[in-house]
Amino acid sequence: MNYRNYDPKKDKEAVHQIWLEVGWIEKSNSKPMDAMIEGGRTIVVDINDRPECLVVSWMGDIDYLGELLPFSCIAGVTTSLIARQQKIAARLTATRIALDAIDGAAVCGLGMFEQGYYDKLGYGTCNYENMIKFAPKLLNVDVKPRVPIRLSVDDWERMHAARLKRKRYHGSVSATDASPTRAEMIWPRSGFGLGYCDDSGELTHCLWMIGMGKENGPYSIEWMIYRNYEQLVELLALLKSFGDQIRLVTLAEPPAIQFQDFLSTPFYYRSISEKSRFENTVRASAWRQMRICDLEKCLSATHLPGEDIRFNLVLTDPIEKYLDDDIEWRGIAGNYVVSLGENSGAERGASEQLPTMKASVGAFTRLWYGILSASVLSCSDDLSAPSDLISMLDRKIRLPRPNVDWDF
Repeated sequence: MNYRNYDPKKDKEAVHQIWLEVGWIEKSNSKPMDAMIEGGRTIVVDINDRPECLVVSWMGDIDYLGELLPFSCIAGVTTSLIARQQKIAARLTATRIALDAIDGAAVCGLGMFEQGYYDKLGYGTCNYENMIKFAPKLLNVDVKPRVPIRLSVDDWERMHAARLKRKRYHGSVSATDASPTRAEMIWPRSGFGLGYCDDSGELTHCLWMIGMGKENGPYSIEWMIYRNYEQLVELLALLKSFGDQIRLVTLAEPPAIQFQDFLSTPFYYRSISEKSRFENTVRASAWRQMRICDLEKCLSATHLPGEDIRFNLVLTDPIEKYLDDDIEWRGIAGNYVVSLGENSGAERGASEQLPTMKASVGAFTRLWYGILSASVLSCSDDLSAPSDLISMLDRKIRLPRPNVDWDF
């Protein structure tokens, strides 16, 4: 497979055609796509001298229990309708993952269109994320919000800077470059923001939201950015102030928050709004996936209390079959001796004195990231180990629920 870097002067028209065919953009709204692929790490494959498959990624970091690791995000995989069922998308995505790993990415993530497809590239499914739909008048916060400032798409650099300084949690991701933020802001034409600055004029906490073209909503909160819980409460109070007119707001549940705590009589409103345009609901979906690209680097950032647990790890990684021979990075399959504790690590090799775990990279990523326990993964995913080792790992790996807190 011959791939090359995207050239906007040469390829823009052809790539627009791909996205139009698959329904990702409308003809008059290509600027968000251009911002994403021109600001990202974009590669294409040509058929008859014309791009027919495109993969774009961006680099950033991922928070693992307070320690930041280099992160790569596969932000878009698109294949034209004339290039389907030829394994081009899988091979080009594998190549992009490999190139990002060579450039230092320890973990790679993506948003999947359906469960199962990206498993063949070593990905494991992340945890459920809750999408909340509620009437803003139900918010039970007593704070009176200050008058906010307006924010527009012209404030994308300020918004990106605020996102980078937001309160971070285990599993959260940030993009280094601002182009993903800019692309997300200009994608919906009805997007706008409201926020607050500190005494120096720096944007500290804000909302970016989309109006649905109706007086009473619903409104979609795309980002809720804050540095502390006091700022979160002020943003919720601002949302509550919309309640006289706006009947419904949707937002992703903030990390480490049980949003129902902020709602009055949520079950009552859920029942009386059922099947209406303004239905109050909570829906959970697991649509992101992660995979480890550098096992040694990920485990060196893993600090777990208590005595060390040591075991052999026989790790399988299906990505190699999708990589051309000239790609230096071949995945992370192999035999390791793993130590989990205050100073965790992984070394190539095996020890006859240690128990052995066998796992796919996707299953082991889910264990390391804190998605599911070893005992659950042993029955639901590609992971097996002696029962004593499984029990020790269940007691050892007790992580906060990860939350990506960045749309991709």
